[in-house]
Amino acid sequence: MDCCSYSTFCYRCDEFVVNDTKLGHVQKVREHLQSLENVTLNDRKRKLLEHSPVDSKLLKEECGASPLGATGLRNLGNTCFMNAILQSLSSVEQFSCYFKELPAVALRSGKTAGQRMYHTRSQGDSNVSLVEEFRKTLCSLWQGSQTAFSPDALFYVIWKIMPSFRGYQQQDAHEFMRYLLDHLHRELQGSRNGAHRPPVSADAIRAGDKCWVNGTSSVVTSIFGGVLQSEVNCLICGTESRKLDPFLDLSLDIPSQFRIKRSKDQEPGPTCTLRDCLRSFTELEELDETELYMCHKCKKRQKSTKKFWVQKLPKVLCLHLKRFHWTAYLRNKVDTYVQFPMQGLDMSNYLLEPESASPQSCVYDLAASVVHHGSGVGSGHYTAYGCHDGRWYHFNDSTVTVTDESAVRKAKAYILFYVARTETTTETEMGMGMGTAETGADVATGHTGTAVETGAGLEPAVDMASGSVCGVGRGPEESSGSEPLLQVTVGPPITFT
Repeated sequence: MDCCSYSTFCYRCDEFVVNDTKLGHVQKVREHLQSLENVTLNDRKRKLLEHSPVDSKLLKEECGASPLGATGLRNLGNTCFMNAILQSLSSVEQFSCYFKELPAVALRSGKTAGQRMYHTRSQGDSNVSLVEEFRKTLCSLWQGSQTAFSPDALFYVIWKIMPSFRGYQQQDAHEFMRYLLDHLHRELQGSRNGAHRPPVSADAIRAGDKCWVNGTSSVVTSIFGGVLQSEVNCLICGTESRKLDPFLDLSLDIPSQFRIKRSKDQEPGPTCTLRDCLRSFTELEELDETELYMCHKCKKRQKSTKKFWVQKLPKVLCLHLKRFHWTAYLRNKVDTYVQFPMQGLDMSNYLLEPESASPQSCVYDLAASVVHHGSGVGSGHYTAYGCHDGRWYHFNDSTVTVTDESAVRKAKAYILFYVARTETTTETEMGMGMGTAETGADVATGHTGTAVETGAGLEPAVDMASGSVCGVGRGPEESSGSEPLLQVTVGPPITFT
């Protein structure tokens, strides 16, 4: 049962139903939830009024229109993972503005009049539109007309087209973001609301950009899409193989030396920085015995090394810190604090061709972050920080509070969203202040989970038939029980002259 609308969802019918049992069990549960909501709200009001005038002001913000202009998202039952991602994406201005400027989705005529159209190649209900509900949700944020918006319509569409997220159990925010972006990308490709790319000359298309051209581009890949180049060298004959890996986000391991738990009596260890996480990706690594490379010259699997370069930087760099790892039969959380820059993340030193990129496009400023509170992926709570009009906000489901940079820095980030600077972008506009800037060594790179070449180079990790896109990391972080969204296929190697 939906805790906000009190609607009942039938798993067998795969639909919300209105009928009740003969004994009226559904109505009894509905009345019980309504009574709990009234008691909780009244108790909250009483406690706020008993405290300072500041708390009384907070009560007005919760019960009336928000003077901050920010709007929270109601928790529909362990949906904080979704709320945190939605608030973060809404803080990425160029991404959210695109959807908010889309026209309302077209309506069908005849028997299906009034039902929403769903343009997608994926399996799902033909009468719902993820793009439309996502658009309406983003439009409801930052209006200031209400303190909290209920994303139940969007959540219903997600249930329809993403079965692994059905129910009210806690989910992984990063996994949800990957599914959400992938389905938005696919739907936009077939929708008249999708991105219309201007003509591109053949001379302007570089090798790495071909992954997003030829009918596979959308606003999702245009903003979040980047390309990596990996180089594998056979340690026996020295043969070098290169390939391209498109990505929407990069998954970074927290180095093992920073995962050591120390007692209160021990001296605190060194602080892990984003630079340390990124360095573990950019350093030359030797593939172990389980990842032997099939050398085309030696005609057998050989020991090899691997190195990565950024071939094309995205407009928005999404970095996922891998905080959940399987240990035996348990999925433990890495609760290590990772220090990250608020502005000045310089990517130029790790570009394959840095001279071809403008200096401004290689520097990134933080726009949003997602934080996981708790000990496990199946439990705990997600919140988000986002910057809007030079001011930082903390989003905790329906509660939105103004915060400062120091609070953002202290948080143990799970996902970071960095926006590339432009010639007109200033630190003041981004609300970044004068925090520590990173040097050129702080570069995000990585590769797909199946990084080992098995007799042939790997094709770019994009399903050209369906338009699926994926993130990149040194081995995928284990999902929370659902099947992986994409499979990397083996194909002919990409060669360079």
